[in-house]
Amino acid sequence: MAGLRMSVVVSATAFLLGLLFTHWIADSLTLWKSPETQTDVRLWTAATYYTVLMHGPPQLAYVYAGVALLGATTILWSLRDGRAGNLMFDGGSIFLYLTALAVYLYSVLPNLLANFSTLPLPFVNATPATGLLPFPPTLREPTLELASSHLVCSVVLTGVLALQAGRWWAEQADVDEDDDAEDGDGQMRDGDETGIETGAETDKTAEETQSEVRRRDKKAVKVKA
Repeated sequence: MAGLRMSVVVSATAFLLGLLFTHWIADSLTLWKSPETQTDVRLWTAATYYTVLMHGPPQLAYVYAGVALLGATTILWSLRDGRAGNLMFDGGSIFLYLTALAVYLYSVLPNLLANFSTLPLPFVNATPATGLLPFPPTLREPTLELASSHLVCSVVLTGVLALQAGRWWAEQADVDEDDDAEDGDGQMRDGDETGIETGAETDKTAEETQSEVRRRDKKAVKVKA
């Protein structure tokens, strides 16, 4: 059961990480860029991506929310065991997991809904040189904040995977120690049984020797008689 729970947590976390990595299409254009290289074309490309994302089918949002809820529920379920490994690794995992959900719910989603859900597609062709309007100053900061928030969520979820890997390694080490202990107990039991059998054979040999001596004594008495 522990292996199943760990598989669910890792699968859900990896799924959410994959979703965040797809945003790198836009985030790579705005994250860690100097003001000199931060052109309107880059910003409009990122804004277009987020706008297309907000115009997607709403059913996908329910799927994403279901996967996120499944991962959080599974980690909380593991904490009910009360084992030291679960409290340490799963306790850290649920903290990081909830941190990622909080950043997404209180920073990313409000930003997307407030700034990118109402932008028209395609953007108006207003300038012959670039084919795009000058990027609105009011959208510059929200676009940069989205990239930063996605990066925070990605790093935090990567920490969840690292903790789950550490838990698996610790459990495997415990299993190996238990196997070694069982092998040692088995060897001790085999040694005890061998000692018992050897002692029994020694006692039997002594009894046979005494019986042989008594038979010889009886024969000697008969000969003398």
